[in-house]
Amino acid sequence: MSEQLERLDRLPLRDNLRGLSPYGAPQLDVPILLNVNENTHGVPSDVQAAITEAVAKAAMGLNRYPDREFTELREALAEYLGHGLSPENIWAANGSNEVLQQILQAFGGPGRTALGFPPTYSMYPLLASGTDTAYITGVRADDYGLDAASAAAQVRELQPNIVFLCSPNNPTGTGLGLDVVEAVYEAGEASQAIVIVDEAYHEFAHDDTPSALTLLPGRERLIVSRTMSKAFALAGARVGYLAAAPEVTDAIRLVRLPYHLSAVTQATALAALRHREALMADVEDIKVQRDRIVDGLTRLGLKPAASDSNYVFFGGLENPHAVWQGLLDAGVLIRDVGIPGHLRVTAGTEAETTAFLEALEALLDGRTPARA
Repeated sequence: MSEQLERLDRLPLRDNLRGLSPYGAPQLDVPILLNVNENTHGVPSDVQAAITEAVAKAAMGLNRYPDREFTELREALAEYLGHGLSPENIWAANGSNEVLQQILQAFGGPGRTALGFPPTYSMYPLLASGTDTAYITGVRADDYGLDAASAAAQVRELQPNIVFLCSPNNPTGTGLGLDVVEAVYEAGEASQAIVIVDEAYHEFAHDDTPSALTLLPGRERLIVSRTMSKAFALAGARVGYLAAAPEVTDAIRLVRLPYHLSAVTQATALAALRHREALMADVEDIKVQRDRIVDGLTRLGLKPAASDSNYVFFGGLENPHAVWQGLLDAGVLIRDVGIPGHLRVTAGTEAETTAFLEALEALLDGRTPARA
């Protein structure tokens, strides 16, 4: 055991946190970063200017607490989502991770369980541990898909208090059919399960991919979570939100910290929402590069999964870590997600995508790729 772990072990840490590792991805200084599903296009200059102006205005009142109910932001998010949603249906926090944490604080806890279907977002079990909620794992098909019958059967058997459905799923990038959400919700009736559909990447989905927002009416235990980190290029601002029945947002008010969403954060999010046309144009460009990666990987004889996200999960690799290291040596960082034979790459700019595909082709051909 390392000295650092020994020091930690001497503290009166909660038993369910002992032996755990914090969430993290490699943070390396390389020219091309395609490993954490960020929006690689950055914030357009006109949106930067609007955010700067809004933050400067907010700074004039930083001696006062922000609007505890972030009313204007909830109004703007409801308008953005549509589907007949009102501000009473909306909640926001510092990134969708805090949104999920608050849900677990309200509906999880000691003696309660949360169900996930790995491989999926690796924060789910960590958020469960942080709230002393037991995390239980379901199973997927051999191709990492999840169908309605299988998911519902597992919910009926395990009777969780909370169910995580990630769509598009991270790391595979595949979206879930609404029949899966409906079946899981119905199967969760016996345990009164809160069903969370994590749609962090929904704006990158193909045009014919429906959102679980359409299922909210009449389903008070259904929550759809979103983020502004990806499509809105605001990963550094930390803004996430959810849509649900008004009683869900009332429940979360019981556990939220006072004034948890700063005036600067609210101003930033509002400015981005007012200028979303420019940001959504970049989303369309990212989707083009995403599809280009799928085509390129297929041409190289690899097996990319169908992707509704801003990244591509691909298999067919005999030694994925060697490929990951070879790309890193060439200045391109992608993600080794620890799944045998597979890696994941974020869709970058046109130049970044070209660099990735050319370096990968060289590696597969046994050549040393040029440094990016």
